Amino acid sequence: MEHTAISPEEAADRLAIRELVDAYAHCADRRDAEGQKALFTEDTHFLVYMNGVGTEPTEDLHRSEQLTPVFAALKRYEVTMHFNGQSTVSLDGERATGETYCIAHHVFSADGERKIMLAYLRYRDSFVKQGGTWLFSERNLYLEFSDTRALGV
Repeated sequence: MEHTAISPEEAADRLAIRELVDAYAHCADRRDAEGQKALFTEDTHFLVYMNGVGTEPTEDLHRSEQLTPVFAALKRYEVTMHFNGQSTVSLDGERATGETYCIAHHVFSADGERKIMLAYLRYRDSFVKQGGTWLFSERNLYLEFSDTRALGV
């Protein structure tokens, strides 16, 4: 892969976008729904595809105030841990698009047993820089596949 030099401004924007993506995962794991919501523009669009790419969205939310119950729903798990993997970003001035892979671990109890659900996710995002801060303007969450099993002691 060939690399070309980038400006300090582009490097800063790329780092800020990665920090935004990581802040989303951090807030999810800390059950900080308000902090998570603050990462989005007021007129954001958030779509969830629990049946993967090429299906109809299972959730289609408009405006940031609609996000709170979705983020608060993570409270049903005893603990979660999101690991962000590879990501790509294409910058275009004050706008950008990107894709991030994530493995989300969800621990819960059911039928008297501790279990873990692993969700293999892909996010396709649109970002906008407002007042010097990068925010999500649109986030598409795709569940590629999942696995639920007993959690060993």
